[in-house]
Amino acid sequence: MAKDLYEVLGVSKKASQEEIKKAHRKLVRQYHPDRNPDDKSAEDRFKEIQAAYDVLGDEEKRKEYDSGGGMFGGFGQGAPQGNPFGQGAPSGFGDIFSTIFNRSGGEGPGPERGRDLETDTRISFDDAMNGTQLTVTIPKSERCPTCSGSGAEPGTSPEACPRCGGRGVEAQGQGFFSISQPCPQCQGTGQIIPSPCHTCGGSGLTHQTKRYKVNIPAGVKDGTRIRVAGKGEAGVRGAPSGDLFVTIQVSPSPVFKRLDDGNLEVEVPISVAEAMRGGTVEVPTLSGTKRIRVGAGTQNGAIQRLRGEGPPNANGKGRGDIRYRLNVVIPRELTDDQRRAVDQLAEAMNGDDPRADLLRRAGSKGTAKDG
Repeated sequence: MAKDLYEVLGVSKKASQEEIKKAHRKLVRQYHPDRNPDDKSAEDRFKEIQAAYDVLGDEEKRKEYDSGGGMFGGFGQGAPQGNPFGQGAPSGFGDIFSTIFNRSGGEGPGPERGRDLETDTRISFDDAMNGTQLTVTIPKSERCPTCSGSGAEPGTSPEACPRCGGRGVEAQGQGFFSISQPCPQCQGTGQIIPSPCHTCGGSGLTHQTKRYKVNIPAGVKDGTRIRVAGKGEAGVRGAPSGDLFVTIQVSPSPVFKRLDDGNLEVEVPISVAEAMRGGTVEVPTLSGTKRIRVGAGTQNGAIQRLRGEGPPNANGKGRGDIRYRLNVVIPRELTDDQRRAVDQLAEAMNGDDPRADLLRRAGSKGTAKDG
């Protein structure tokens, strides 16, 4: 049996418009897909609620529904599960009633917008940091140069489709409910081509290869998607073109590592003597080299930072930082002179046990001792 829309919203047939609105809000909060992820029954219930409110929430549609005896064809017998509007009806509730209530004789869909295109390109790390302009080559459908995209032989013109009267759609259904579908004769364009163009055969499109210059902003990250408006596939018979999306792949740098926060990091080796005594060391930057201060007693993995020397920020204001991670390099082999120097250092530091505090804390927790 057909579902009663008042029952779907849980209100009486005498409910005011405000009562219907409140009931709808309550049910939407309860069954919204965001609150019920992976729950198909909640999603179907949400669609029912939206569809019912689209009728009862509009006073004119509600009057027509009431005058029809409380029957709504879309919820009738035979509607497949998950699509309460019947076989062949649209399932997306966002535009269901823009299709079902197409009773005004309005314009059809018309020629379709061109398809969007995607391409990838690789740039160097330096170009990503400084910005660049590159050229991409795209095979695509473009407006026919002979007929300028009309599809008609020069000197002739397209004519209104005799089947749909130029509307591009045909309405099917019973009573005041109808579903509009693209006209099968003109494929929804509303036009036919009596004399097709000899170059494109009436499609208005030809296959061409185009080259476009793309500006790459400074500081671009790997995987960034840049939109080039209007450079996708040409639209059919004068419809707008689609867009071109260029995905940027940035080659890795042998020196700089890009961090998630937009800054850069560099691994800088320092000697044991530099770590112990301190001093200044030369480090690379994006524009050359600079010197940074290494404090006496620097530990392995310590970070020094040069502010404003990193890549440009995404908002175009200022630049990020470069972080220098100082790694103390321990020689694998020592010369005789180095060994004597180490022995002298060990003797000078006699009694300074770096593990004393560790063992003291371990002992205070009852750790077993030798002997």
